[in-house]
Amino acid sequence: MKASHTLYIILLSALPLSCKRASVPHDYTQSRQEAMIYPDYRDVTVPVNIAPLTFHIDSEAEQSLCRLSDGETEIVLSGPDICPKEKQWRQLKGTVTAEVFLKNQGRWTRMKPFSIVISPDSIDPYISYRLIAPSYVTYEDLTICQRCLETYDESVIYGNMINSNEKDGQCINCHAYQNYNPDRMQFHVRQAKGGTIISYDGKTERIDLVTGKTVSAGVYPAWHPTEKLIAYSTNHTGQSFHTNDVQKIEVQDTYSDLMLYDIDRHEVLPLEKDTNNLDCFPHWSPDGKWLYYCSAHYERADTTEGVSKEFDMIVNYQQVRYSLYRRPFDLKTRSFGERELVYDAAADSMSATLPRVSPDGRWLMFTMGRFGVFHIWHTDADLYLMNLATKEVRPMKELNSDNVESYHTWSSNGRWVIFSSRRTDGNYTRPFIAHIDAEGRGTKPFELPSKYPEYHRELLRSYNIPEFMKGPVKVRPQELAAVVNNDSIKAK
Repeated sequence: MKASHTLYIILLSALPLSCKRASVPHDYTQSRQEAMIYPDYRDVTVPVNIAPLTFHIDSEAEQSLCRLSDGETEIVLSGPDICPKEKQWRQLKGTVTAEVFLKNQGRWTRMKPFSIVISPDSIDPYISYRLIAPSYVTYEDLTICQRCLETYDESVIYGNMINSNEKDGQCINCHAYQNYNPDRMQFHVRQAKGGTIISYDGKTERIDLVTGKTVSAGVYPAWHPTEKLIAYSTNHTGQSFHTNDVQKIEVQDTYSDLMLYDIDRHEVLPLEKDTNNLDCFPHWSPDGKWLYYCSAHYERADTTEGVSKEFDMIVNYQQVRYSLYRRPFDLKTRSFGERELVYDAAADSMSATLPRVSPDGRWLMFTMGRFGVFHIWHTDADLYLMNLATKEVRPMKELNSDNVESYHTWSSNGRWVIFSSRRTDGNYTRPFIAHIDAEGRGTKPFELPSKYPEYHRELLRSYNIPEFMKGPVKVRPQELAAVVNNDSIKAK
């Protein structure tokens, strides 16, 4: 499996790009239809510092070319793959008009032009994500990677094959950063040599977060924006499979709670322990005064002798619905106040998850579907936005599709969001980016650009948990591997 994946990448990088200079024909017929292109970059808004958008012309033609122009600069490229070079792309400003010309039976047709708006709002230069096969058991060959958004450069932060062997396998997940800082990172290693890897300003440790006072070790993390504190949900999760359903699988949070970890003291503070409340996916407000999370109240019914209470939840999975809450946090005393209801999704027979507050504190974005908390498997999952001043909630129709919209995060300047979507083919998760204006309105999302236009059509991996970063992670994979091999520090 690993060898074939490596060979695939090598072959892909060796493919020639059929992009060359050309001239626009003077004699053509005008069409009212737009050309079909992949990725669909028609009428999108992109950051000023994004890597060049490349796309493949899907419309059938003997010859094809495209002219990109902004009124001052003009770029003409021929071939089905339209790949402007970085120097060319950086010359374009403002609203760019894209004209596609197709030649069939010796005659040229000019398709209806479309626009690409280059926004002056920049985007964080890096993102990170897991690359994983969209399967339920094939996770041995996965990596946490980072990608420069200003170029196409991608590198591995850590791969779980580094310390794995046939006997002792691993799974790595839940990479997170403090306030977009790549020098302050954490991720989990599961199974063999398990623990939480925390790297803080050059010091990297493996922490054993399992205590007798919590449901589990730390699972889903949230760094405090300024302090050396990480909030975690502690979870027992499981998965069940549908025999006849397009969604295939249901991942369930059977028991969960919240805790706070102090990096310097190696101490864990458990929060409320109520087995009838399922608390998950914590997220701090930008000022660090509130901890947002989602929670479902579910009382397990008595079951037949010999059958666990978890089975009751499996049978009644559509009745488990999460609402959004928050707790005030006192930094001086390191203590939390009583929880407050932010949005009662369950009252509307819906389930909300993944609350994320914008950097200016004005907007709360979350994912919502009919039930459950792991919406990456739910085709009805959509993004929603709450105005925290008015408490008004609306679906983000300008971002949503008829397939999965799930994990999302804000850029550090609050002008962009990146989120996971399966809108392309329903199976593979790809990162999409959208501009958010001062009034909370979004633009048409665009797919993460690639040097090779059809790269994502052929990549047999899903992107998982896209996170913005202000720069690259500098700790080498070999250094992280050495820490994984070291003894862990036991949390108190």
